[in-house]
Formats: sequence, structure tokens, C-alpha cells
Amino acid sequence: MAALELIGVGKRRDDGFVLREIDLAIADGEFVVIVGPSGCGKTTLLRMLAGLETIDAGEFRINGVRSNDIPPERRGLPMVFQSYALYPHMDVAGNLGFSLRMAGRRRAEVAERVAEVAALLRLDPLLRRYPDSLSGGQRQRVAIGRAILCAPKAFLFDEPLSNLDAGLRLQMRIELARLNRRLQATMLYVTHDQMEAMTMAHRIVVLNGGCVEQVGTPLELYRSPANVFVAEFIGASRINLLRGETVLDGRTMSVLLEDGVRIMMPWLAGKASIGEKITIGLRPEHLHLDPAATMCGIVEFIEHLGHEILFAVRCGGTSLMVRADPAAQLRLGESVQVGVMAEHAMAFGADGVALRGP
Repeated sequence: MAALELIGVGKRRDDGFVLREIDLAIADGEFVVIVGPSGCGKTTLLRMLAGLETIDAGEFRINGVRSNDIPPERRGLPMVFQSYALYPHMDVAGNLGFSLRMAGRRRAEVAERVAEVAALLRLDPLLRRYPDSLSGGQRQRVAIGRAILCAPKAFLFDEPLSNLDAGLRLQMRIELARLNRRLQATMLYVTHDQMEAMTMAHRIVVLNGGCVEQVGTPLELYRSPANVFVAEFIGASRINLLRGETVLDGRTMSVLLEDGVRIMMPWLAGKASIGEKITIGLRPEHLHLDPAATMCGIVEFIEHLGHEILFAVRCGGTSLMVRADPAAQLRLGESVQVGVMAEHAMAFGADGVALRGP
């Protein structure tokens, strides 16, 4: 497999750069997931690494070797697409062995290698079936198997599970994580699905407007986002963002929210000045029902998820998402009081950049 390195990589279109100064080092065997809103450059970046698009700035290295001008067929970075791209007139064995046959390998060698990969991906019973008789998950496994048989240096996945239903997506996430462990394979994976990114990645790259906002482990990005954009983008349930300004309670720094609630945040001392405008970030699990709390509102939405309840509370002009125990008895229109776990609160300055805790 391979280590990949991007140094100041950029891509230019007619109206300017769509990707600019991308710096990223991917270790051999690492599973890195790229996320970001539509149009941020995720797929373009993957195509540049595969050699399907030119690199207009910076340098791309494979195992330390500059690879900007190496043609796609010699890079060893096959892409697995959302659309599978299987040959409908070939059975599974034919699709798997196609690249080997084109390379002039002996029939016995092709059969042996196809059998090995089919066993790895549990495709053995399907070798004589054609793509139109396969499920979406089976087709995607064939596409992955075909990429494995190219003897890749790394795998490039472009939203490969988007066409699958929820159950199959979960199954394929397990399959891909297992494949990464079995092959010790370097994988670069593009997705818009939060669950895919959080559950599969060793590290996540957050792209926005062609620039890298933050790189880190799933928990690093969830617990310590670099800015408001990352805080809002990472997490299956939206983060609560509350505006206020810093004040002193005696000698302790706190944040006075717009609705008059104070949140004690002593670690802000030295990181923010008195009277500074601050945005507080609170995940739904960092709010809770508390009859003694000063923050109150009306329940306007309830989502029963089995293992928990997620509900929205309208507090003045702000709607807060709160996570609760499934045993909680809640009714729409009910007045509730919401407590804050201040020790988990995040703070962002007026520029949206995180003010880091101790």
C-alpha cells in the first residue's frame, strides 16, 4: 500500500481556484474520510489524486515520489464510484478478472486471483451471476473486488454507498472497515453521510469552499471543532448555538446569553475580554431536563428513537435540541426547564473561531 501526501495542492477553473492550498498527509494503511457540503471540492480532489483531473498548484506524492504528472493507469489509485460501473454482459467472475485479462495474465492466474478476492468479499456463491441479478450491496462488493485486483497502492472511494438503503449502508460500512483491517489498505473516502464519516474514519477532513477547515479524529472534531462551521457540520443532531457576551460573576468569567441565562465558563479568562461577543456551542446531550434550571421553554417537537428521545424546546426566539432518557414523559406544548452542562460548552469568538479550553 502507500502513504499519500498533498502539499499546497490546488485546482483552478475559469473563475478561479475551486481547491486551494490543500495540505494533507495520509499514512500507509490509514482510513481518511473527506466530508463537506455539496460543491466544496470533495470529488474534484479525489479525481485529481486518481489522475483524472490535472493538479494546477502544489505537489502530490505517493510514497514520497512526486506524482503530479504520472498517468492514471500507472498511479495505482483506482476509484470506486457511486454508480458501480460493472459490465452488464459479464458475470461476477468476468467483471472481477477484467483488468487482469487486459494485462495479459494467464487464465489460471486470473482464476486463482479472482477466487481469492471473491472469498475475501464473500462473493464465492455469486461468481456466475450477472450484475442485473445482484443487490446494490453485492454490486458494490464486486466493484471493490475489481479495484483490489488492480493491486492498488491506495483506494479512492467516491460516495460508494449513496445508492444503498439504510440497512445495506450499515452492512457495507462494516465490510469496508473489515477490509481496511484485513488488507492494511490506505483508503481515502468521500461522503456526505455523517454516520459513515464518524463510524469508519481514522481521521476526517472537513472541506468548505475548496479549503480544509479541520483535520482530526471523529471525536476530536465532535468535541473540539476548530470553528462554528465544523461544529455545525459534524454531528448527526445539530449543535445548539447560543449568542451572548462575557461578564464577570465576582472573579469568575461567565457568558450572559441573550435571554438572560448565565453560563459559568471560568476557563475563558485570558482567552476573551469582558464584554466580548461570544457564541456558545452545546450538543443536545449537554442539555437536560432540570426543574431547578433558569432556562425554560415550550416543547415543540419530539422524536422517539428507542434508546433516547430527541426533542426541540422553544426558548424565546431560540429553538434548542435536547437529548433525554427514553423514560422521560414529554408532551407537545408542555413547559419545561432545561439545564446546561457548562463543563462541555464550546465557545467561539466573533470571527467564528474556537476559543480553546484548558
